[in-house]
Amino acid sequence: MPRKKNGQQPGFGARLAALRKAAGYTQQELAQELGVSRRLIAYYERETEHPPATLLPGLAAALGATTDELLGVATLRRKAAKPDRRLQRRMQQIERMNPKDKRQALQILDALIEREQLRATKG
Repeated sequence: MPRKKNGQQPGFGARLAALRKAAGYTQQELAQELGVSRRLIAYYERETEHPPATLLPGLAAALGATTDELLGVATLRRKAAKPDRRLQRRMQQIERMNPKDKRQALQILDALIEREQLRATKG
């Protein structure tokens, strides 16, 4: 989490951006998750120090944080390594595909995994 020069906690926008990136979201993906525009997310990350009260619960849930952490009232918890949420979202999208497309996506993933395993055994 970024720190301000004077030792204080970073502002709301910096906390929001850091949490968004840590959760593996782009601004566009987070906006879609919340049903708002990407411009609104960008605005809250850069232009304002006034958090959006109506969006706080949704932001906290999407980012795996508490509203207190978003507001800077509580310090961010250092979390153990967790699965990549972006990857999880992609896997959920694959799950919803028709069987033929799902099979092709899994074949591509299997080939990439096999290639990586071969590299690991050679190196």
